[in-house]
Amino acid sequence: MTHPLDSFLASTHIAYFTMEIALRAEMHTYSGGLGVLAGDTARSCADLQIPVVFVSLASRAGYLRQEIDADGRQIDYPDPWDPAQWTVPLDAMIAIRLEGRQVWIRPWLYIQESPLGTQVPVILLDTDIEQNDPADRAITAALYGDGQDYRLRQESVLGIGGVRILQALGFDIQSYHMNEGHSALLTIELLRRYPWRSDRTDSSQTRHDAERVIERCIFTTHTPVESGHDRFPYELVHRTLDGFIDVDELKRFAGEETCNMTRLALALSGYVNGVARSHAATTARMFPGYRVRAITNGVHVGTWAHPRLAALFASLLPHWSHEPEVLALADQLPDEAVWQAHEAARADLVTLTLERTGVSLDPHLPTIGFARRMTGYKRPDLIFSDMERLLAIHRNRPFQIVMAGKAHPQDEEGKRLIADIHDHIARMKGQITMAFLPNYDIDIAKLLVAGADIWLNTPLPPMEASGTSGMKAAVNGVLNLSVLDGWWAEGCIEGVTGWAIGSRTDLDGERHADELFGKLEGTVLPLFHDDRERWIWMMKQSISKLAAYFNSQRMMRRYATEAYLR
Repeated sequence: MTHPLDSFLASTHIAYFTMEIALRAEMHTYSGGLGVLAGDTARSCADLQIPVVFVSLASRAGYLRQEIDADGRQIDYPDPWDPAQWTVPLDAMIAIRLEGRQVWIRPWLYIQESPLGTQVPVILLDTDIEQNDPADRAITAALYGDGQDYRLRQESVLGIGGVRILQALGFDIQSYHMNEGHSALLTIELLRRYPWRSDRTDSSQTRHDAERVIERCIFTTHTPVESGHDRFPYELVHRTLDGFIDVDELKRFAGEETCNMTRLALALSGYVNGVARSHAATTARMFPGYRVRAITNGVHVGTWAHPRLAALFASLLPHWSHEPEVLALADQLPDEAVWQAHEAARADLVTLTLERTGVSLDPHLPTIGFARRMTGYKRPDLIFSDMERLLAIHRNRPFQIVMAGKAHPQDEEGKRLIADIHDHIARMKGQITMAFLPNYDIDIAKLLVAGADIWLNTPLPPMEASGTSGMKAAVNGVLNLSVLDGWWAEGCIEGVTGWAIGSRTDLDGERHADELFGKLEGTVLPLFHDDRERWIWMMKQSISKLAAYFNSQRMMRRYATEAYLR
């Protein structure tokens, strides 16, 4: 009898650990950009036949289903899904000890298939089984659940349980890639396998051979602000993982004051990278003493290109999806064909917006798109910071705005921003057409990044690690108007691939607002309304110069040659 993993076990020697992964909209195992990146990584690994197995959590209750009430406030609901609908159970279980109890973990298998016929396995870990205490059955339920104790148990299942389940399934893993610090406890699971006596005067004092772990681990960090890194009090670590590792030894790697998961991953990884050049530099300043390389993120172009545009690419460049670098020739595409493909994408966005919000977009007006996690540093309200000026710009050069995004259930500032946006929408009704698409997911994202004309991104530097939504827009010829942070600091060629808001050294939020309004009023909207030929030329430059480089095929080729084959 053929086992579903038989075709993978002999060849797969790399494991990619991630708290979230966006495989398909129906599987609610992701919350935003980190998970979408992991999903694009899996798709490119399948395309390129890179021998990777992906490990994440089943997250049966999902992240959150977002509804907007009559006052414009986000209402949070569970967003459950059934693993049995999209994955198959595997005949293995392992246990880890948490808070003095045995917690059993079973794996589900999802096969990520490439259009080329190649595949990679994705293992989703689940504790919702009858052998477990009721409290433990919920560990893998809610993605990013509330409370430090819950999060530590989740991260223990992912890191410790993930290593053990791969071994139980028969994988021979040589390299472990941590996508952010959530899975950093895998380094301790590995460390425990390499004991040695470091203190000859005290034979009871066992230490471990960290170099054996370091040579096997890769760490990609995504968080450019200190407050964004998971930290757990050592009292909680001791209570949760009592006997797993000596706390004094853990402090050697994770920090003296609290167990910092980023520091733990940094200390026990031989290859560390940030997700853009600027982000790598920021991380190196935050954590001096570590070499932090830069592999700028990319997106899976075959997933994010609108079907009409994908067909156009294929007519000129048959292998564009497998080899996105050939999109450098996309500037040779016929103008009219590019515009017709974009009009088809815009029509899909018009239909979606009407269905979801009741708002009728004008298919002939430029649409400004903004969609990402709703939180303070991303400043989704920057465009509303001077409503009189915005109205004046609109009277001269009309436009419309479509926004989307969820706030974390515990992020009250993010929820307030969503309510404020809805207040602006209500106040501008009859003057500026605006819509907010609720319950943002990857299916909505595909239509929004293709159907908009201008992609707006306004983070407060240097807090944007990378920002892949703008890359997805660029694949579709949508022009970026963004603050020079993350990837856009590398991709922006002013007036060619899009436009910058501010300079690379400008951190003044008020100047960013003035620059945003100035660019809209004096450059971007006049170009759309008055010089369609030049606008289409820029669309083609965006595809040929950005999509050809900022893609996950290039990203994974770099990981394969620089990190996995060290």
